[in-house]
Amino acid sequence: MSTTRIRCTWPGDDARMIDYHDTLWGTPEHDDRKLFAKLVLDGAQAGLSWKTILHRSEGYRTAFDDWNVERIARYGPKDVARLLNDPGIIRNRAKVASAITNAQAWLRIMEEGKGSFNDLLWQHVDHKTIVNRWKHSKQVPATTAVSDALSKDLKKADFSFVGSTIVYAYMQAIGMVDDHLVDCWRRTGTH
Repeated sequence: MSTTRIRCTWPGDDARMIDYHDTLWGTPEHDDRKLFAKLVLDGAQAGLSWKTILHRSEGYRTAFDDWNVERIARYGPKDVARLLNDPGIIRNRAKVASAITNAQAWLRIMEEGKGSFNDLLWQHVDHKTIVNRWKHSKQVPATTAVSDALSKDLKKADFSFVGSTIVYAYMQAIGMVDDHLVDCWRRTGTH
């Protein structure tokens, strides 16, 4: 009897991708700091593969002060120069600037008493995971009406690198959407 698990096809045979799929992707996340970190990482992915970012995730955590949002929001030119010389992250000026801008936007949400970042995000799905029933990876959309609306709200709050495609990938990653294929062992209710 085989103990091989059937999973979504996107992790391929990369051990870190498989571990990420099997332990994190699609698991509902509600911790504001982790939600912020994941948003920065998904923004960094723009134009790249998730594998590229995943393999640098520890470098990002270190470079961005263990995701201390208050500290990131105060980064100045010296910090930007340090980050642009850090081989542990994607050294793209716009993406580095985005992380800082997003930290500032995140703090404004907290300071304005609009609730938590978690609430801002999860209200778009009535605080419940949307469970899809895709049989093939080709069926999984790149955007939805919900990701369009969340993207619009994030942009209105001055976040950057939050287009609808990035936001939909983010929603999948933090469990707002369960896009594990129907035969995947990680699908909601199967593990």
